[in-house]
Amino acid sequence: MDYSYIFRSAKIKKDSQALEAAGFTSSASDDNGNCVTFFMNRPVAKGAFNAKILMSLEKQTLTVQLYDSATGEKYALFDMPKAGGAFIGSLREEVQKLVDEIKATCFETNDLKDKYLAWLKTRFDSEPDFPWPDTPDFCVFRCPNQKWYALIMKVKYRQLGLTGEEEVWVVNMKANSESIPSLIDQKSIFPAWHMNKKHWITVLLTAATNFEKLQELTEKSYGLVNKAVVRK
Repeated sequence: MDYSYIFRSAKIKKDSQALEAAGFTSSASDDNGNCVTFFMNRPVAKGAFNAKILMSLEKQTLTVQLYDSATGEKYALFDMPKAGGAFIGSLREEVQKLVDEIKATCFETNDLKDKYLAWLKTRFDSEPDFPWPDTPDFCVFRCPNQKWYALIMKVKYRQLGLTGEEEVWVVNMKANSESIPSLIDQKSIFPAWHMNKKHWITVLLTAATNFEKLQELTEKSYGLVNKAVVRK
């Protein structure tokens, strides 16, 4: 099963000892001798299964496969999203805990939300507006004419077309419709969630997002919103 989504919400720690501390062993290096592929085996379900965890820093992937400890055969049902039941659910829950441990040990996980909010206030003299009582943490930032240029909210990875039920902070902002196709990278910039995809984009507010690029896109959003209003 693919758990590569963690590379979109966090950055791998530069200290290689973090991977060793988590239990990983290097299995491949690049042309410069840098370790780029790591693996780890962990018992699951009290040893009934062996979880084989493979991480590629070069490709930014993390996958987990389960093998029956008695027969050595791959447990295919684990990889089938539609396979259900209490037993499969318990296996996935245990593996998810392993992945969460890896993320906590090997990755820098601080998101950009607070840093971004502080920058918005400094750059645009903006204060957040919280217009929705049922989602009190969601906020919008407005130009002086009260038009939005940024909407900050939480969505699940799957709502962006990615694997995973984890929630992540994002910002919706306006972009030039002609440039949107080239901006979308399906890594940190996506078609707008729950807004007009022709004019808006969604950007992750995670440790893996380029903050300078985020600032640049926000500047453009503010300018587009202001420009549109001036024309009226």
